[in-house]
Formats: sequence, structure tokens, C-alpha cells
Amino acid sequence: MKFENLLTKNFDDIIGQETVKKQLKSALLSERNIILVGAPGIGKTTLAKNVSKLMPKHDEKIAPFIRVQGSPDLTAEDLLGDIDPIKALKFGPTSKEAFTPGKIFEANNGVLFFDEVNRCSEKLQNTLLQALEEKKVTIGSYKVDFEANFVFIGTMNPEDSSTEPLSDVFLDRFDLIYMDYPETLDIEKAIVLKSGKSMLEFPEVLLNGCLRFIRNLREDENVEKKPSVRASIGIYERAQTNAILSNRKQVTIEDITAVIISVVSHRIRLRPSIKYLKKPETYVKEEFDKYINREKGGFL
Repeated sequence: MKFENLLTKNFDDIIGQETVKKQLKSALLSERNIILVGAPGIGKTTLAKNVSKLMPKHDEKIAPFIRVQGSPDLTAEDLLGDIDPIKALKFGPTSKEAFTPGKIFEANNGVLFFDEVNRCSEKLQNTLLQALEEKKVTIGSYKVDFEANFVFIGTMNPEDSSTEPLSDVFLDRFDLIYMDYPETLDIEKAIVLKSGKSMLEFPEVLLNGCLRFIRNLREDENVEKKPSVRASIGIYERAQTNAILSNRKQVTIEDITAVIISVVSHRIRLRPSIKYLKKPETYVKEEFDKYINREKGGFL
């Protein structure tokens, strides 16, 4: 087994998500291709990077982690590489003189991480199919055998309607693992404290209150696009810098109020029944004011 060390090790870079970790371990042990499905900012990229750290070393080198950003502009040459036909006649199509390797070759013995795989065209999906299934690719008119023993981990955001539909034939080659927001407030706080910059004191009661507000927005039936953990980290960092600029020794409710719209409003999308009546900035301000008044005893 390529990942036998997963039997004794865990994905320590990710806090929480225990069910997801177990699902991922199971898929890796059976050498499946994987797509992590979930909203932005919940740790999909961090989890994929953690996989590469647990892969066996080759020639004493850490397994490569090659990232591809899904885009309609991405070409087959970006993934597979290109062959110079003139140099191919002289040196051979797979020679280093003729062949410029693409991302797939760079990921050999490591992880090919395809972020937002549902942003690539159907043509590119078909290119990936051949590489994943046959370990062979067609570059121009050349049929090329290659060594690219990589683990494919893709991501997709199911709420993004601007992306390219993934064909049933393509999806049939993958196991989908679904990720969600941090399970509890304590887990989210641990993520914020680990990932965010600490510059001065942020009273725990205020931090807990901020995180409860973000988590309440995720449950709000008027909010269609939910604020990610990046919103929580953003409030944590921006409230501190606002306090510094105001010559305070610790964060106050005034610092949080001053940054809440800047950090949160563009990270949500209101349902049609609400967004034609209120801007996100107005909605966030009103909801935060109501939240402060409602939670005043525990928040302040």
C-alpha cells in the first residue's frame, strides 16, 4: 500500500473534520481519485497539502505538491506538456530536448492538486480521463507512455453556478468527499488562533461572541452564501489592528464594530427575497447591532 503510514498517522494540519479525515484515509488506502466538495475557506487545500507530507519519500525527497488552478483558459498543454516536432525527429518525442513536461509529470510520486476542477472545460476533462485511466497521453500526434504515479485530489464548490458542469463520465472516476464548516465553536476558535496573526490581547468573551455571530449567519435562512472561516480569521486580525491604530492595549467591541462590514459583507450573498430590499452591508450591520443587543450580557 502506498499510504500504509496513514494507519498510524493523522492529518494534523487540519483541526476537526474527523469524519472527513477518515473518509480521505479510506479513499487513499484504496488508491482512489478524490474530489473534496465544499464551500471556500474550510480547509480543502490545507488537507490536500497534508496528504503530500504523508506520502513516501523518493530519493530522500519530500513528495511534490503540484497545484493547478481550474480556469476556462487552462489548456491541455498546461497539464500534459508539449513536444517540439522538429526536435522530436532528431532526439525522439520523449527526449528532454523535445519534450516540455506539464503539471502531471511534475506531480510524479506526489500530489496533483486541482483546485476548482469544475472550472475546466469538457475538453480538459477528457484529457484528464485518459491520463488517469491509461497512464498514457496523446500530445499532438504522439502517443506517449509516461511515469506519473500521482495522487489526484480535486476540489469543487457546489454553490458556484459560474463553473463548467462535470460530465457523468468524468465524475464516475472519482470518490467525492464532502467537507463542511467547523463542527463546533471551540474547533473554529482553535483554527482562528492557529491561523490568524496575534498582535495584542483579544478578550476571549469578545472572540467567542464574534465566532457565534459568524456561525449564526451560516444558519440564517436569509443568507444564501455563508461566511467562511476566513471571515472569522479576518475579524480576529482586523479588530486587533484597529485597536492598535486606536492606541488600545486590547480589542474592544468598538474595534469589532468598526471592521465587521469590511470583513463580512462581501463574503455573504442574500437570498433573492432579501437582496432586492437590502444591501449585504446594511444586512450585516443590522444583524450585528441586533446580536449585540440580544447577547449584551455574554458578549460585552
